[in-house]
Amino acid sequence: MGDVLAFIGCFILFLLGLFLFGLAPTLPSWEGVVFFGGIVCIALSFGIPVGVLGRTE
Repeated sequence: MGDVLAFIGCFILFLLGLFLFGLAPTLPSWEGVVFFGGIVCIALSFGIPVGVLGRTE
């Protein structure tokens, strides 16, 4: 059950990163920070399953 919740959480984090990518060009200011936040969210969505959950099994 924990793996399913981790998958859902990482998938939501991935979708949030994609949303931030799309939102960044529409902002009049702070577009670089929002875009960088999208990069961080997507990197975490891949890094959490590989780095943390890979060691638990």
